[in-house]
Amino acid sequence: MGQNFSNAFLRKPAHKSGPAPHKGDVVPHKGGPVIPEVRSGLVPPAQNGAERRQSYTKVFRWRLPDGQTQAPAKVEIAGTFTSWAKLPLKRDGVTDAWHITLHHLQCARMHHYMLLVDGQPVRDKHCDGLAVPHGPQEEKFQLMTDRGPRVLMLFAQSK
Repeated sequence: MGQNFSNAFLRKPAHKSGPAPHKGDVVPHKGGPVIPEVRSGLVPPAQNGAERRQSYTKVFRWRLPDGQTQAPAKVEIAGTFTSWAKLPLKRDGVTDAWHITLHHLQCARMHHYMLLVDGQPVRDKHCDGLAVPHGPQEEKFQLMTDRGPRVLMLFAQSK
């Protein structure tokens, strides 16, 4: 009798619809569709850090070189972050500079780009370095240096 008595207290009560659900089982939701139970410690894919890409905003500026007074007709930028499509920079008369703000640049990678003044590549004194152009898209915008053709580099870092 002692064994029957202890078994009665150790058993889990039976549910009306059958055995109790286990963690991770699909549990019917009253009045709605079947919803899987979320296990603690797991993050839904939309909130997973690997699924979410970090990005940042960058302002590119170009000024006339010292001694040059003739303003160019257009100043543009093209790079890996624009799929090498040319984007115009706007002139700011107060600072006498051309600028563009680009949003959603992918972090944790190196971008290649070029500044084009009246269609000709120019050096950006604010770039992170020079790189050898890779492929026909980059070669189209390359800048000739004493070490050969180069494009500008931007090291994309996150905070």
